[in-house]
Amino acid sequence: MKHLLDIETADEGFLNQVLESAEVFLKVLQQPSKKLPTLRGKTVLMMFMEPSTRTQASFELAAKRLSADTVSFSPGRSSMRKGETFLDTLYNLHAMGIDGVVIRHSSPGAAHFVAEHTDAAVINAGDGAHEHPTQALLDAFTVKRKLGRLEGLTVLIVGDVLHSRVARSNLFLWRKFGSRVLFSGPPTLLPKEFATWGAELVDLNEVLHEVDVLMILRLQRERMEGSLVPSVREYRRFWGLTRDRLKRLPERTLLMHPGPVNWGVELDPEANDRPNTVILEQVRNGVAVRMAVLYHLLAKTEEIG
Repeated sequence: MKHLLDIETADEGFLNQVLESAEVFLKVLQQPSKKLPTLRGKTVLMMFMEPSTRTQASFELAAKRLSADTVSFSPGRSSMRKGETFLDTLYNLHAMGIDGVVIRHSSPGAAHFVAEHTDAAVINAGDGAHEHPTQALLDAFTVKRKLGRLEGLTVLIVGDVLHSRVARSNLFLWRKFGSRVLFSGPPTLLPKEFATWGAELVDLNEVLHEVDVLMILRLQRERMEGSLVPSVREYRRFWGLTRDRLKRLPERTLLMHPGPVNWGVELDPEANDRPNTVILEQVRNGVAVRMAVLYHLLAKTEEIG
């Protein structure tokens, strides 16, 4: 693969390669010397057109751990404020000798657009409410390390599915690996067409006892238009992982969240006391997974071999 634009069309063999390589890179990150010369001489452009903490820092660390040079682009401090178009900006940056582009944008399809206008390898770091492929990969990597497999699991994703690129990427990934995917949330935030993509739409309270992986999504109030939920208080009451629901959750169930967490809304603080809450492990594993993605897209074929 030349790009990683989404999970839906990604080659399953490539996804498996990334997950296998991430295990190696995680071991590297646990050593005193965490840097490898693998991508020395390569330059990766970080185009984050939306605010980001975990994803941007994770990609920058991943590139630097592989000895790549990084260039960070922020629209607020660029010539786009003077009227330069996004495409002109891309052409100018590409002319400087860019080997890879990590792009986050509020518009679905932005990563595909960039891939059509550059020879560099393009990685989608989240495009609107479309997909976030590396988040799904790090989620799968975390689960595989904890449970030993990706096949035959029951994965429940709860919350604002309508606006969630994480939900879409995870749905496509878990279906590729033969696991059952359940969605639960407010009817206004849970489009019925997800059932046609292989998800089961369920009542949260009826399935808690049977899930292997429980993924709680952030309530994305910045993307909402109109009154899609009655109130934050009502949302927590019906779809939040409250203290009561935490008590009913099997001890074996992995509890995940892509972050940032709205504590007291999607999750009660007691979630941190569970031994199988792996939110910070997801963050740690994200660096190794993104190292693997950069490695397979940017390293020379003979280096990969």
